[in-house]
This record gives sequence, structure tokens and C-alpha cells, in this order.
Amino acid sequence: MATEVLRRYFAAFNAGDIDGMLAELAEDLVHHVNEGKQRHGKPAFRAFCEHMARCYREELTDIVLFEAENGTRAAAEFTVTGTYLATDDGLPPAHGQTYRLPGGSFMELRDGKITRITTYYNLADWLAQVS
Repeated sequence: MATEVLRRYFAAFNAGDIDGMLAELAEDLVHHVNEGKQRHGKPAFRAFCEHMARCYREELTDIVLFEAENGTRAAAEFTVTGTYLATDDGLPPAHGQTYRLPGGSFMELRDGKITRITTYYNLADWLAQVS
């Protein structure tokens, strides 16, 4: 069951469908961003996604899903292919650079909804590709 939730979540991500992503999340979601602060709740997650959509266009491919036996934890490994669209605060200037790097997400679920998302990728690799 957890992998079905993740399939819907990542399909919405790839479609740029923020509402579709939010549909898979619990109201009390905790979002651990790579190299960033924790965000709590769906409104904070929406704001994060809207910011990301302004600065980046990304697609996740080569997605492999993993699920713990009890369905309360799941993970995904993937390749991020993207374009840096607009300069993000504290990062190099954007001018349409493309990038490709491995990434992963770890998730907790309760009652068929994602309650925690922890995302990892190699920031140094990304910086080298866009600098």
C-alpha cells in the first residue's frame, strides 16, 4: 500500500501537480529538506513546492520504491534531471543550466498518508553542475 501512495506522489511530482502531491500528505506532515530547515504542515509544503516550481523544472526517473513490511515506512531512489530556471537565494545565478544527479526520499506513513518526507541529494554535485 505504501508504494502505491508513493507512486501517486511521484507521478504528481513529475506532472508538476502540487495539489496531487498534497493529496497524498497528512495534515501534520514534517518535511525534512536536504540542506534546509524542517517544514511542518501542508501549507508550508505547498509554499516550498511553489518556490521550487519557480526556480527549477525537475523530473524524477529510474524510480525504485521500497516498503517496510508494516507499510509505515517507505523509500525511493531516483535520478533527478532538471533545469535551473531562476536564481535561488544564496545559490549561483540561474541561466537555464541543466543537471542530473541521484537522489532519494525516505517517508513515514499513517492511515495511507505520508507524514514525513526526508529528501537527500548531493548538493556539492548539484553546485558543480550549475556553477
